[in-house]
Amino acid sequence: MDSEMSLQKRWVAFGPIGAVGSIQQEDDGFAVRMVGEDEPRGIYPTMDAAKGAVHQFMPPGSERPEFREH
Repeated sequence: MDSEMSLQKRWVAFGPIGAVGSIQQEDDGFAVRMVGEDEPRGIYPTMDAAKGAVHQFMPPGSERPEFREH
């Protein structure tokens, strides 16, 4: 049997009120999803760009979230 296994890493963004979004490593970059959304808001070329995007999508004045790998 020939099978191909792809492991994708995921990071969850936590703010003061709990989980606010996630970043998933894809073949073409890092997909950003906010809590409650099925479709990514975008795919970013680097992890740093994806982290910045999550923070940008949070309400104005929010502190930068903490990211934990899952």
